[in-house]
Amino acid sequence: MTTFLIILHILVCLALIAIVLLQGGKGADMGASFGAGGSQTVFGAAGGQSFMGKLTTSAAIIFMLTSLTLAYFYGQPGSSSVMPSSVTTAAPPTAPAPAAEPAPQPAAAEAEKK
Repeated sequence: MTTFLIILHILVCLALIAIVLLQGGKGADMGASFGAGGSQTVFGAAGGQSFMGKLTTSAAIIFMLTSLTLAYFYGQPGSSSVMPSSVTTAAPPTAPAPAAEPAPQPAAAEAEKK
């Protein structure tokens, strides 16, 4: 079930990206807002929602529903996680042992004898 949802989610995501990129910008309808003949429509200067707008809305709704469903499935206690179930603590660092007194150098020992 989750595999199907992940595949559907990815396909809808790619479709949503393509749909948004194919749409015309807001500047394309700017002439209608200044009375260029399009202002006499039933729905005002903006007009009704285009086919691409309806397709975008549908894809966005499907995208949100698959996102919420996947979040619900992976949020349940029995689901797998990338986080470890228990975290081990590192051992505290130990202080280095005190250094032993260095052995006298032979030359220094001879110098002390003289």
